[in-house]
Amino acid sequence: MEVKTMAQYMAEGKQPEVLFWVGCAGSFDDRAKKITRAFVKILNKVGTEFAVLGTEEGCTGDPAKRAGNEFAFQMQAMMNIEVLNAYEIKTIVTTCPHCFNTLKNEYPSLGGNYEVLHHSQFLQKLINEGKLTIEGNKPFKGKRITFHDPCYLGRGNNIYEAPRTLIEKLDAELVEMKRCRTRGLCCGAGGAQMFKEPEPGRKDINVERTEEALEIQPQIIATGCPFCNTMMTDGVKSMNKETEVLVKDLAELIAEAEDL
Repeated sequence: MEVKTMAQYMAEGKQPEVLFWVGCAGSFDDRAKKITRAFVKILNKVGTEFAVLGTEEGCTGDPAKRAGNEFAFQMQAMMNIEVLNAYEIKTIVTTCPHCFNTLKNEYPSLGGNYEVLHHSQFLQKLINEGKLTIEGNKPFKGKRITFHDPCYLGRGNNIYEAPRTLIEKLDAELVEMKRCRTRGLCCGAGGAQMFKEPEPGRKDINVERTEEALEIQPQIIATGCPFCNTMMTDGVKSMNKETEVLVKDLAELIAEAEDL
């Protein structure tokens, strides 16, 4: 799989179109790595010149900030901004809404000003420009797919249409949960909750969300966030439905539709 680093581009005296910010989950989590690979396959297919930071990429600091450690967040952010500005980065695309939100909304006040796109927006842009066309046998034609809105993509940044446009391009039947779009329910992993055990209660929030999804009998639960993907997958497994209902990222759906 062909992936160049920014250092390699600089050595060649070139600048890529976009920087792909992989994120902690996309780099280290085995399930999220599949999302990273799927997105890279799409970028390679359409001929987008992109680069990653590789070992120069650090955590955006989102979990530290959400957990209340502003000092740790600013330390992490400043180190990343120093690297990004040294490479004169203009456009960043990421598959993680947490990274997206932090880079887009919280880095500017620290001196990091970039155009930041979530991968659903970038994929829609490629389709609008005619660079990406979903053809072939369309393996998802007629399949019932519901989309779980990630908090930092939907309510945090008002991005609701791009993910749904991608699902409709698959010729799939988009079915909506009762709580969707501005009323979407969190999967339970935001605010650094991904990294701690839940407090005692009647029911885990990811189970509650999965029950809402299963009520409308989808064949696939689509996500646009590696954290949401983990939480919804765990929810489906808790109900022994993993053979009947798949949990897939938008990039994986597009890559499979294109047989990449």
